[in-house]
Amino acid sequence: MVYEAMLLFGVLFISGWLFSTLTQQRHALYLRGAMETWLFLVLGVYFTWFWTHGGQTLAMKTWRIRVERANGAPLRFSQALVRYLLAWLWFMPGLLLAWLVGARGWMLVLIPAANVLAWAMAAHLDPNRQFLHDRLARTRLVRLPLTLGKRKRTKLA
Repeated sequence: MVYEAMLLFGVLFISGWLFSTLTQQRHALYLRGAMETWLFLVLGVYFTWFWTHGGQTLAMKTWRIRVERANGAPLRFSQALVRYLLAWLWFMPGLLLAWLVGARGWMLVLIPAANVLAWAMAAHLDPNRQFLHDRLARTRLVRLPLTLGKRKRTKLA
């Protein structure tokens, strides 16, 4: 998730810059809701496109992880979209709870972090160690084998 977040920083930075430039946004709170919606849609396009075109985002390729349907077939757009929306359950309940209780200071970090931890630990309740959003979307994560290409070895010395 950390590596994916690093890659998404660039995607969201460019998307935010594009939104701000096209809307002549001069203040961070001007059109804030529209920008949040725009970035949510950009993330949705990013994930659904990669998941439906090979089953891997750039970070997933690095870690040799692929998402596929529960039967092993590639994801359809509708499944990728459902998986994207359900994946927000990693964060949204904790953020909503923090907002509802009026959390301040470290509680703004601890409540959402506890939600992420609980969501991750829920995978241990599944016999196949799949996350809840994958089970609900009828998808699964699979680890791909390490494939060593026929590269020519060269001496470094």
